[in-house]
Amino acid sequence: MQKLAGYIYRIRKWVLMFWIFAIFLFGIFALKLPSVLGGNGFEYKGDYNETRKILEKDFGQAKSSIILVFEKDKAVSDMNFKNFIDGTFKKLTDFDGAEKIISPYERDGMIKDHYAYGILTFNKNAEGLGKEIAELKDLLKNKQGLKVTMTGEPIIVQDLNAASQEDLAKAEMIGLPIALVVLVLAFGSLVAASLPLVIGIISILITMGTVYFFSYGADLSIFILNIVPMIGLALSIDFALLFINRYKEELQSKSIQEAIEITIATAGRSIIFSGLCVFIGLSGLWFIQIDIFQNVALGGMTVVLISALCALTFLPALLAIIGKNINKLSVLRISSAQTSIWHKFAQFVMRRPVLMAAAALAILLIGLLPVKQMTLSIPGTDSLPPKYPSRLAIETYKEHFIAKDKRDEKKVTIVLETNGNVLKKNNLKKVTQVVNELEKDRLVHSVDSPFSATGAKDGEQLLQLLTNEDKAKFAPVTDHFIRDNKMLLEVYLKTGEHSTKARQWVNTWSNEELGLKASFGGRIKFEQEIFTEIVKKAPYGLLLIVISTLIILMAAFRSVLIPVKAILMNVLSLGCTFGIVVWVFQEGHFGMTPATIGLILPVFVFSLVFGLSMDYEVFLISRIQEFYLKTGDNSAATISGLTYTSKIITSAAAIMIVVTGAFAFTGVMPIKQLGVGIAAAIFIDATIVRMVLVPALMKLLGDWNWWFFGYENKKQCNSRKKPA
Repeated sequence: MQKLAGYIYRIRKWVLMFWIFAIFLFGIFALKLPSVLGGNGFEYKGDYNETRKILEKDFGQAKSSIILVFEKDKAVSDMNFKNFIDGTFKKLTDFDGAEKIISPYERDGMIKDHYAYGILTFNKNAEGLGKEIAELKDLLKNKQGLKVTMTGEPIIVQDLNAASQEDLAKAEMIGLPIALVVLVLAFGSLVAASLPLVIGIISILITMGTVYFFSYGADLSIFILNIVPMIGLALSIDFALLFINRYKEELQSKSIQEAIEITIATAGRSIIFSGLCVFIGLSGLWFIQIDIFQNVALGGMTVVLISALCALTFLPALLAIIGKNINKLSVLRISSAQTSIWHKFAQFVMRRPVLMAAAALAILLIGLLPVKQMTLSIPGTDSLPPKYPSRLAIETYKEHFIAKDKRDEKKVTIVLETNGNVLKKNNLKKVTQVVNELEKDRLVHSVDSPFSATGAKDGEQLLQLLTNEDKAKFAPVTDHFIRDNKMLLEVYLKTGEHSTKARQWVNTWSNEELGLKASFGGRIKFEQEIFTEIVKKAPYGLLLIVISTLIILMAAFRSVLIPVKAILMNVLSLGCTFGIVVWVFQEGHFGMTPATIGLILPVFVFSLVFGLSMDYEVFLISRIQEFYLKTGDNSAATISGLTYTSKIITSAAAIMIVVTGAFAFTGVMPIKQLGVGIAAAIFIDATIVRMVLVPALMKLLGDWNWWFFGYENKKQCNSRKKPA
């Protein structure tokens, strides 16, 4: 590390020039990133997607559709309402982007009281309709007392993209000024305080420019716009804080070059181990074959690498040029470590280790209690802030035109496939048997099929109705439900939204032997596959994270107990965090409207915070280890380590809480929950765990903290013997 430090110092100007070039180059592509993002990222190559392809290819269902919701004030006459609708669709005759345009007057039930709706179908996926949506916005105009609003998946996807960009700007407006205040309190000077923010902005800009190129080989979710800045800003500021703090400390008695070399050898080593922990924490998401998890892994791992590289090269090169001017523009006087409140607090904790450990554990265990009530869901339309017209319009559409027991959250689509034409007698017999079994199921509310649509009681009667001289009147039934050797069934369950029973039901029936091929689709099947994938693959990621972190920390500290304690305390603090999130969002405290917890939250928070919180563990224990190797006194080393790192850990945690917690004031619900979750986890870790539980346990375990399979750190100290 010292050779690297000396080399960076010698070529410091070239290092700065390289980073300036990278900023301009990747900054151009960072600005283009929003244009290649789309969807909520919950894409999975399973039976749901295969069934969707069958419905599109064989049954002619559209790849995507836009719903036009019409509303009129009570004072507006029905004739004026009709003229408004007719005028709107007349304008659409010049619009050639849609595959089909269906007016409210073409089908029964599309007009009710003061509301109506029309449909535009497209042979493109929702993410690819940007041009068409822009054209429609120009064509569709409201009048006094009359309104038409676009909604449906394509509009909601676009609005989520817009909301994510707004949220990012809002979070930065809240977080960055407060972060600067915290940095000034930490360092006392404006020059030192501004550098971590510079490092954070550079790391995010270059990462987002790099992620742009990933779009050529992967579908990127709109949530990347929030996740990368959230991780990048918090982590890069943490790294810079640690580095600058150590540099300022060494500069008091060393030359600029010596201070740089010592800082890279000590703080730089901690940054490498911290970065590795975060990198591995995020890499655990790769096991889950769902776009959003792989997107976050990709973006997160990239920003970790760039943040660490920036902190280890750009920052020391910049400090080498700034030199002792790091203390310029001082606005606060920083107190001596030995006389600071942190030294007194460290002594207080170490004098009462049993009491402090018991109190900390009690708080964490109480926080765990609400976790058992957690209800998880996949983000949908309700992820959008209520102010968006597309969300209000889809809710209006459902309320007035879709019966509660016929909504998508209760629907399972089944395509039955037979050998030969489905209307052959032997095939109809098999199909009838499946329909009868479904209708007898206790969880099934109703089954829409050719039988229910025609009133036929069995296959023979259905065949007669569809082939007799009156068959023309049943053409819509045939067109909707039957294609050659395939029959469509629409099963509605007696369950609520995001129901565990519904997912279990579709999973059980998907694995049933029905006597013919059956393909399952619909929102319930989609949710079931996503949940199943996470439940099956997440343990592999968890195992990788835990084992890798254990090995890294064992290598870093040459200790068995310290890594084991760190992992157990991390798990406990994360459990407490999930309990707090459930209490706030699901139970509706602090003015929150009760809402289910986004499925991404527990997976993301665990993967992100497990690594991020190891920053504090590495920062604190590295310094304790330094003092221990000098003195051989575990208690004195722990007090000194706490004294010298508490302020910087508290400052780093405060900044991370501000940066991530700022997303709590945004509108997209999963991001709001994620911001609160990460902020809460960091607060708990940096206070209850790192400042109280760690030193209390270090005191209680004494020299056993440093035992490592027969090797003891204290062998390097001649003051004491190895513990028995």
